[in-house]
Amino acid sequence: MASSGNFCTLNPLAELGTSNDASTRAGSMSDGNLKYVNLTGNTAVGNFGVTSGKWYYEVYVSSFNSDNGMIIGWANDLYNLDAELGYNSPGSPTGGQAFGLYSQNQTLLYGPSDGSTNSSYGSGTPTNGDIIRIWLDADNGRFWGGLNGTIHSSGDPSAGTGHGFGTGGSPHNVAMTARTLYPAIGNWSVADATVIFNFGQDSSFQGAITAGTETDGNGFGNFKYSTDGFLALCTANLPISEDIDPAETDDDYSAKQFGVVTYTGNSPTGQAITGLGFKPDLVWAKMLNSSQSNFLSDTTRGINKFLFSDITNAEGSTGGYATVYSSFDSDGFTFSTSGSGPNDNSRTYAAHCWRANGGVTASNTSGDINSTTQANTKSGFSIVTYTGNGSVAQSIGHGLSSGAPEFIIVKNRSQADAWAVYHVGTGNAAHLILDTNAAQTTSSAYWGSFTPTTTLFKVGSDHKLNASGENYVAYLWHGVEGYSKFGTYKGNGNADGPFLYTGFRPRLFVQKRIDSTGDWRVWDSERHTFNPNDAIIRWETSGAEDTANGVVDFLSNGVKIRMTYADMNANNGTFVYMAWADVPFKYNNSF
Repeated sequence: MASSGNFCTLNPLAELGTSNDASTRAGSMSDGNLKYVNLTGNTAVGNFGVTSGKWYYEVYVSSFNSDNGMIIGWANDLYNLDAELGYNSPGSPTGGQAFGLYSQNQTLLYGPSDGSTNSSYGSGTPTNGDIIRIWLDADNGRFWGGLNGTIHSSGDPSAGTGHGFGTGGSPHNVAMTARTLYPAIGNWSVADATVIFNFGQDSSFQGAITAGTETDGNGFGNFKYSTDGFLALCTANLPISEDIDPAETDDDYSAKQFGVVTYTGNSPTGQAITGLGFKPDLVWAKMLNSSQSNFLSDTTRGINKFLFSDITNAEGSTGGYATVYSSFDSDGFTFSTSGSGPNDNSRTYAAHCWRANGGVTASNTSGDINSTTQANTKSGFSIVTYTGNGSVAQSIGHGLSSGAPEFIIVKNRSQADAWAVYHVGTGNAAHLILDTNAAQTTSSAYWGSFTPTTTLFKVGSDHKLNASGENYVAYLWHGVEGYSKFGTYKGNGNADGPFLYTGFRPRLFVQKRIDSTGDWRVWDSERHTFNPNDAIIRWETSGAEDTANGVVDFLSNGVKIRMTYADMNANNGTFVYMAWADVPFKYNNSF
């Protein structure tokens, strides 16, 4: 039988609620982070997150007081758990969602962003020795709960009937938000409870009972009761795109789609920079030990036609830049013997490199404006060039049939113009500017109030995106399971900051505050190979690398914010992030 890999546990880096001081939660988790003392004011979540699929887990009640307001179920990262996990008024922000079984008579509670709903669902307060059972069908918005061998309300998860949402015996589906859901436990009362989780690793609950013999729908895990074909939260069951799965292909896994190299410049001698592992189509190079602009070069426009993310200059290939690179190669790139740019003698550099389609472009006529695309549908990255027509809300084909773009950068090549940025977290009514640290701004003149599709994105009439007769380039990405993630998070103003689940160990992580000013901060695992990672560069400035204004941890399944600095973790601040993978969590060791 194939290996199940690692199973989910509770996540000590992601306890939620009003208490942000890790010291107040010390001792609440133990025994491999499966045993939990459910203290008042605490809420804990698992270290696996899901957005789709059918999942099952069990919880053994070791010590329970009838006054304990314990709730067990699921929650996303935006929910105001606040020791309640849906009990009474959740007060959650837009997009927040949580639901679970309230231990008093097994009432079902859920709190989507439009308010909470408490439903009568099953009966029977658990006592010591009972096993609480939890099912989730994230594809259809259905939830079931059970106590020992009974599923509440005569539910049948395998048939999709009798699920918990609904009143008056009429279950209905709940619209899932787009955000990641995590197994969760909370407590609103003053009485403590002790429970032991089983996500498939041990149905004896650490020797508390006789082990069961049940497995999940794929034959993984060890459960006391039937999962009804639902799956265990283990790495073998994690979804991952086959296009970047190292178990499926020899050439298209994460390290063959994106990479980072560091080097020391030697102009005017020239040199080959190797070790990338693939031929890049976009190279974004930045000097580290002194001030110099970010250099962007790609194989669609030409490798010696530069743009600079921190200034508004038009595309340049003169002034010593015409022959900086001699080639982009199968394992990196080569600098020529003339010109300097991102190869100044004795200066250190980092280059972030993406693979598109090996320089092979295609004509695209699917939009109002014809475009030239160089798309990598496997990794969700496309380089698009087009000529503006000055009209309102013009559609442009991007070539990414594999998904709708979630992060778009557009630059006028013909004139000095700011860089326009679309991010799924700001939506189609707002935009960011790459060459400044400004907050998001609302204007329909940027994206035409249009959310990108698998075929098209739109630009408005703003000069930065669509001036008549002027030439533009757009870089577009969408998320790929196990490889890239584009999301948002809320700050908590504490050094024990938010945990961001990506589903992979990051190779590159970028974040930006959007409700106020905030730099485009950039971390990678090449320049700094251990935690805490405090080596940052910025997309909007020419400044050198520094280690004073940003601290994060790169983990097997995401990123932990480790600083109170307002640009990256202001209390209740809103942030967007972009991340590309080193190793998918599916194939990673947990740490």
